[in-house]
Amino acid sequence: MEQKNFLTPAEVAAFCCQTGIAKANTPKVKQFILGILAGVYIAFAAAGSNMAAHGLLADPATYGMGRLAAGLVFSAGLGFVLVAGSELFTGNTLIAVAVLEKKVSVGYMLTNWVIVYIGNLVGSVLIAYLVTSTSLLDSSGSLLGAMTIKIAVGKVGLGFLPAFYLGILCNWLVCIAVWMSFAAKDIISKLFCCFFPISLFVTSGYEHSVANMAYIPLGILAKANEKWTEAAINLGVTAEQMDGLTWSSMFTKNLLPVTLGNIVGGTFCVGVVYWYCYLRKKTAK
Repeated sequence: MEQKNFLTPAEVAAFCCQTGIAKANTPKVKQFILGILAGVYIAFAAAGSNMAAHGLLADPATYGMGRLAAGLVFSAGLGFVLVAGSELFTGNTLIAVAVLEKKVSVGYMLTNWVIVYIGNLVGSVLIAYLVTSTSLLDSSGSLLGAMTIKIAVGKVGLGFLPAFYLGILCNWLVCIAVWMSFAAKDIISKLFCCFFPISLFVTSGYEHSVANMAYIPLGILAKANEKWTEAAINLGVTAEQMDGLTWSSMFTKNLLPVTLGNIVGGTFCVGVVYWYCYLRKKTAK
């Protein structure tokens, strides 16, 4: 009998449960370190996507192509997370499958989420600091610096409900990418499974909490540079908008609603649905 090189959806559900158990039982220090690494990888992807897309995003006529360019580059981030090994908060919402199977307690899941989330934040801000401490944002006559600020300003100006809904849509796709990668048994297939959902969410403009831990700090730190600030004003960003781009607004106006949306998108739209379809009968009395 020929051995298949992928898992069926039912097998993926079982594998997701086992993965959730392993993640929840990983020592907390390792969860934190691996969380930092995932934040670093996603921040690399965010900075790279800004570089690839900034010129196209600045022109309304090529804005859609700019979103596509950003999506194509950003998709590398989840590939790093899954293949190199690290802990990403948004993907870890799938630990809910193990909770529903009664293999992991809610407390262990929430503890993992908090530790990994903080680690993701540390890693993302680290890369944002390093990038803005170079001359990279001088690219294209400081247009990259201007667009970096403009992107961050846009994210803190979304409004609570739009940010929440965009968070749902984003992590629905991110967790589908993770779910499909579980089905693959070789690295190329895993990367291929990641590529389309991730590039789709970025191209569409959905909101990812960990990515925003990089995009927004990049803008906050960039606005301290007068040259980049002036370029942002020329790009249409107002002084009032830049004043509203702060560490406080990052958490209250973006990360809070986006994180809640990410939890709904990953936990319920993917984890609960597939648990119900493929695992529930096995545990029902």
